[in-house]
Amino acid sequence: MSDTLNNELQKMLPEARVQATCLPGCEQIRLWLIDPEPVHRPFSPDEIAAIMYHTPYWGFCWGSGLALARYILSYPDQLAGKKVIDFGSGSGVVAIAAAMAGADVVACDIDPVSQRACRENALLNQVSISISDDLLALPEMSADLLIAADVLYDRTNLPWLDTFFRFAPDVWVADSRVKDFSHDRYSLTERMSAGTVPDMGEPGEFSDIRFYRSI
Repeated sequence: MSDTLNNELQKMLPEARVQATCLPGCEQIRLWLIDPEPVHRPFSPDEIAAIMYHTPYWGFCWGSGLALARYILSYPDQLAGKKVIDFGSGSGVVAIAAAMAGADVVACDIDPVSQRACRENALLNQVSISISDDLLALPEMSADLLIAADVLYDRTNLPWLDTFFRFAPDVWVADSRVKDFSHDRYSLTERMSAGTVPDMGEPGEFSDIRFYRSI
């Protein structure tokens, strides 16, 4: 059990906890994710406010990250030996998959708790990754590949699509939120299907994952 991550969750709800979870279609990876059983109940207004304040994005494996991790583990030769930045790492699922494929990985997330989750999940999977709290603090063109999954949930993040090329010549983006994605430096190369773990009851449209690669 991860006491560190449980302590963070319990700032939100005292009974909340994580459990080591195998991912569907990606059984090589286990993550410390929210155990839905103790929090499967109506919430009071104060609890809703606490959830909003301490939202544990790291406690879920979002569909685009899961789909991209599956892809990486299916084609490890595409990452083996490369320097990779995983932007907006969250739980670290994509960074862990890249490390399993033989890449030298930096997991980048501004959330300190996500950074802890990445460390804990890397330890759980017996892989080594580096952690950064700020992409812009990394040396420019310091990687061969930059990967970003589920980071376009807010359209104000769209300018990052250009910024990414300051840090790697090759960029992969996996997303299910932006339906009108259009950028002259990216091409839709594949569509995949994956849901969030644990299940949040999201609309089925968010299981339609689009995989874009830089041109």
